[in-house]
Amino acid sequence: MTTRLNRITQQRREKLERLRGHGIDPYPHRYERSHTTEEAAALLEQGEAGQTKENQVSIAGRIMAIRKMGKGAFADIRDGSGKIQLLFQDTDKLPREQSELFKELDIGDFIGVAGQVLRTRTGEPTVGVKNFTLLAKSLQPLPEKWHGLSDIDTRYRQRYLDLISNPETKITFKARSQIINAIRQFYNERDFVEVETPVLQPSPGGALARPFITHHHALDQDFYLRIAPELHLKRLIVGGLDRVYELGRIFRNEGVSTRHNPEFTMLESYQAYADYNDVMDMLEEMVARVSKKVLGTTRVKFGDYTINFKPPWPRLTLREAVEQYSGIDFVTYPTADGLRDRMRDKMKKLGLKVDPHKNWAKLVDELISTFVEPSLIQPTFLKDYPVSMSPLAKTRPGEERVVERFEAFAGGMEIANAFSELNDPEEQRQRFVQQQQERHEKDEESWTIDEDYLLALEYGMPPTGGLGVGIDRLVMLLTNQPSIRGVILFPQLREKPENR
Repeated sequence: MTTRLNRITQQRREKLERLRGHGIDPYPHRYERSHTTEEAAALLEQGEAGQTKENQVSIAGRIMAIRKMGKGAFADIRDGSGKIQLLFQDTDKLPREQSELFKELDIGDFIGVAGQVLRTRTGEPTVGVKNFTLLAKSLQPLPEKWHGLSDIDTRYRQRYLDLISNPETKITFKARSQIINAIRQFYNERDFVEVETPVLQPSPGGALARPFITHHHALDQDFYLRIAPELHLKRLIVGGLDRVYELGRIFRNEGVSTRHNPEFTMLESYQAYADYNDVMDMLEEMVARVSKKVLGTTRVKFGDYTINFKPPWPRLTLREAVEQYSGIDFVTYPTADGLRDRMRDKMKKLGLKVDPHKNWAKLVDELISTFVEPSLIQPTFLKDYPVSMSPLAKTRPGEERVVERFEAFAGGMEIANAFSELNDPEEQRQRFVQQQQERHEKDEESWTIDEDYLLALEYGMPPTGGLGVGIDRLVMLLTNQPSIRGVILFPQLREKPENR
């Protein structure tokens, strides 16, 4: 296969040199298009309907197929809008330069074409070529239909080949862009201000996660790639920006799976004078609105399921949900050892072991991920979490061990996390200190006390509802993609051994 590929590449390089020998520039600077391929096909329909007499177009794209038929030839070219057929009626009658050029064309080359739009006897929209120009010579052959295109690893590592060869991939990423634009529109209509906060931070905060560390040489100081923008966004609430949101990349030095990528896109928003109930209402309205705007419906196909994002979504307390799906009432086991012993038999039946190093909060989180999360296919809110799992959330009135926090689930995975934000600086400090003390020495997740954030709280932060949404997972649901790698253009992959 390598020998064959090398031979094809060498033949294309020889063609490149022949073109240059004929005085043809194989990589010109620009080309003036009058229409996209989609617009050219639409122009044909308009002409057939008597709406226009215009039928001349200049289009450009990549050659995806060439079919020689006697003295003529058909070809297909594709641009960002779609594909259209070309008709070369008699290549021998082309001007000498173009005749020589046609002989050197390959699938994968970019060309510009001028001609008349017409419909063939088979009903295919076509451009009858009057003249054409080479815009870029392809030296590598495109993947073969039943080999390179279906290889998942190649599709992720060489996304450009995936986009060239698989139209559905382009549809997915166009939908992703539309989803993000619809989210922005939703927030902008509600007077939220879009902001940007630092990616390089002196200490990681706002979430429980292991960070990436980098070194700033000019300052001779280590920085962390942010694991969340939360603490900076809440500083803006303190400063008087009552409604803020950010769409940006987050970095967590953790595992890789079909639902986790070391860098991912997060939406976080904060609304002054609101609580987690207001945020629940806003989230379900936003997701339904985005789904309707982008897909035309709130009912979406995800794997074997049809998920309906129409509000209202069911709301369960975390305690109710864990007991319902696991049979364990974690409130009756207030210590890590007691809860671990209770979980051991349940986990053993699933062929799983209970990590002896996890603290109580992490054991509860494991109950959620093991027993509850996979069962929540339809959009569902789990609310009212233990305080030890949520150091940045306000306690419920009259319940010292429960905070006003919710997580939203759909398709068997978490898609959002939200709090009534803790705004008491003294209680916040106590929570931070207590959480550090509870950290097991083998727990690699970093949590440091951000003194400037505590100082900001001392200036006063109004009651605030905060929200974080995993954009990649939401896009997975709305585009029916089973893996997060299918919705990230360039997912993180282990380096191939030969490249090390």
